[in-house]
Amino acid sequence: MEEIENIELEYLSLDDYDELKEAMIASYSSMPDAYWREFQIKKLIDMFPEGQVVIKVNNQIAGCALCIIVDYDKFGDNHTYKDITGNYTFSTHNPKGDIIYGIEIFIKPEFRGLRLGRRLYDYRKELCERLNLKGLAFGGRIPNYKQYADTLSPKEYIAKVRSKEINDPVLNFQISNDFHPTRIMKNYLEGDVDSKDYAVLLEWDNIYYEKQTKQAATIKKIVRLGLIQWQMRTYKDLDELMHQAEFFVDAVSGYRSDFALFPEFFNAPLMAENNHMSTPDAIRELAKHTSEIVTRFSKLAISYNINIITGSMPEMVNDKLYNVGYLCRRDGTTERYEKLHVTPDEAKVWGMVGGNELQTFETDCGKIGVLICYDSEFPELSRLLADEGMDILFVPFLTDTQNGYSRVRHCAQARAIENECYVAIAGSVGNLPKVENMDIQYAQSMVFTPCDFAFPTNGIKAEATPNTEMILIADVDIDLLRELNQFGSVKNLKDRRKDIFNLHKKQ
Repeated sequence: MEEIENIELEYLSLDDYDELKEAMIASYSSMPDAYWREFQIKKLIDMFPEGQVVIKVNNQIAGCALCIIVDYDKFGDNHTYKDITGNYTFSTHNPKGDIIYGIEIFIKPEFRGLRLGRRLYDYRKELCERLNLKGLAFGGRIPNYKQYADTLSPKEYIAKVRSKEINDPVLNFQISNDFHPTRIMKNYLEGDVDSKDYAVLLEWDNIYYEKQTKQAATIKKIVRLGLIQWQMRTYKDLDELMHQAEFFVDAVSGYRSDFALFPEFFNAPLMAENNHMSTPDAIRELAKHTSEIVTRFSKLAISYNINIITGSMPEMVNDKLYNVGYLCRRDGTTERYEKLHVTPDEAKVWGMVGGNELQTFETDCGKIGVLICYDSEFPELSRLLADEGMDILFVPFLTDTQNGYSRVRHCAQARAIENECYVAIAGSVGNLPKVENMDIQYAQSMVFTPCDFAFPTNGIKAEATPNTEMILIADVDIDLLRELNQFGSVKNLKDRRKDIFNLHKKQ
């Protein structure tokens, strides 16, 4: 091959036809009549010019990719090449369809090995994303199958190709370009003797696809988190405590945050007025404020246009004491979450019991989950939330010592990695000398990410100063989670061995 001076990807022009025909004949030597006629190329260019591209090396056609847009539901997975192309007329092209269907891709023999095919596939993927279509599909030939047809079924052949027991350069190339085989199609392409008339339906899903809606509301992709590292101090009453809470809500909303996260038991200072009581009675008195606090937080969420995660508070239900919190959305709706695993100290000192409800919550920034402090140390909980589609996990916590904090911190970071999600933790600092069993606090609020190329190398998006009252603002990109799930160096969610273990919630 002559020295390469330039490689360019261009839209196919009808002026290229004669050279294109010659390139196709050279590429399909076993099927000498397998080239498109000039009137067919003209029709493709006229109706979908963006879908027809060539790659040129030193201004010479080295490869080509042709495609149409189809309404895939009209064909389903059991179709032939003749079906999908409208008997080679391309009458099946529908600009309002949902799938780009590849009808041709080839690289001339002398240019193979330069990864030019990858450039053509990458162009198609970018086009699919730009047009907001569901994905790509095409019938992939398996020309090497003829060597194994006497001993292996097509299904067995593909399984051995995927496990690298058999080398099929065509299929291996397509799989390496993130296409996944979905089914085997019989009698797909007339005259494909090498493939024994079989083809593999290969698909690529556009993770950025958004179904068109008539509603004005959209799910945000860049989400701003406001974490409140709360100072424990004496407050004379509920009004003064909520005045401080509003100050922080005002501050984080001033930075256009989408969420405000408060710590666990941020309202504990109100127990000081009942310090003369036994500890179990004092916290039950504190629980009497919970309903009013939720009402006030809901009003703040509306007036400051922010979703508030209220940390946690004690709450009495049917004479049982729970540790609960509320999601107060900016649209005025509220949701309740519970601490499922109470600590030995909460059970022994306060007589607190664990809740029973575990769920994700829909928000205008996608699905979120909330685990209160100790719950973050049980990986099963966050995995169940991840299976429900959680993008962001919030962990309000309260820890008195650094070793207690370290448990929460390191477990929260593990949850971000194993569940391919963001995890935000917020705790309290300072001390409460007049509240029994709540003497000292230690915290460093943080936002954790998975550890891959699109994220910080240490998996920490942002971190507060330890043991100092402050707010922490951080932006997280939800689309990066979609990319990680599909193209990450490792794929923790996809690679689970569900053939040997499974996890499910009891009803």
